[in-house]
Amino acid sequence: MGLLVEGAWQDKWYDTSKTGGRFERSKSQFRDWVTRDGRPAEGRTRSFKAEPGRYHLYVSYACPWAHRTLIFRKLKKLEDAISFSVVHHFMGENGWTFKNEDGATGDDLYGLDYLHQIYTKADPHYSGRVTVPVLWDRKTETIVSNESAEIIRMLNSAFDEWGDASLDFYPESLRSEIDTVNELVYANINNGVYRAGFATTQEAYEEAFRQLFETLDVMEGRLSRHRYLLRDRLTEADWRLFTTLVRFDPVYHGHFKCNLRRIADYPNLSNYLRELYQMPGVAETVNMLHIKAHYYGSHRTINPTGVVPLGPELDFAVPHDRERFAKAA
Repeated sequence: MGLLVEGAWQDKWYDTSKTGGRFERSKSQFRDWVTRDGRPAEGRTRSFKAEPGRYHLYVSYACPWAHRTLIFRKLKKLEDAISFSVVHHFMGENGWTFKNEDGATGDDLYGLDYLHQIYTKADPHYSGRVTVPVLWDRKTETIVSNESAEIIRMLNSAFDEWGDASLDFYPESLRSEIDTVNELVYANINNGVYRAGFATTQEAYEEAFRQLFETLDVMEGRLSRHRYLLRDRLTEADWRLFTTLVRFDPVYHGHFKCNLRRIADYPNLSNYLRELYQMPGVAETVNMLHIKAHYYGSHRTINPTGVVPLGPELDFAVPHDRERFAKAA
């Protein structure tokens, strides 16, 4: 995982020497919004109008943050409105690459070799991490956003004219509750697995580890009473949790040393995971080859040999028991 400094690529891992061994994620820097009418979002100055065929996603099948956007694109039926390119699963000295193999697509727009070239195409002097997802505007040839939490909200509503307007994963009446759940899940689960896996001191690791499993216990309790995180309504909070859960047993449990329990050991979380996986279109967004090959093959500070384990045996198609709870019509 490298970064750009004034537009120049540097192969440089995270520095935890000044944070007590704690991993601190960099904030996304491209934060504009696509809107239905093309007016700049509140607090923004650049304008991007929702139009079919104008926008393109750069994603990784391995990345849980990018996975969110693929799920929303699929569920909102935006396949014809928004195209996408998939980077290769191995992230080495050049960061994410457009090597075209194992289901990676190459750069469908410009034929570039590396994702960092997309960043410098948008801003030749960009300084910061080069991450996925990226929402790219073909018309102005720039990055609209590289913040997954905001991209999925754009996909949720801005393109309803060309997608499934009947689905709303961020309903106005539940937004405050969704935001509260998201905050807890992001800090201790979504990012919590990384805080444990990338920790470089025992204290930092144990702190993240405890918070992770305490919060998984909270989610297990919540799902023992309701079908989804917001009772009977499927929302973005569920999909944000899903992309971490589906990677947990094959990667985070071993690779990131999050090994107190597996998701398979939680009756409610495991059945909930299977229900979400089995929803139409979702399974095709899950690429376990990319997920395992990326983490075990790319993180040489954690797994120096790059050997990818063959297990565990997973079957997300096994029937679930979530019908015992009602869901919204």
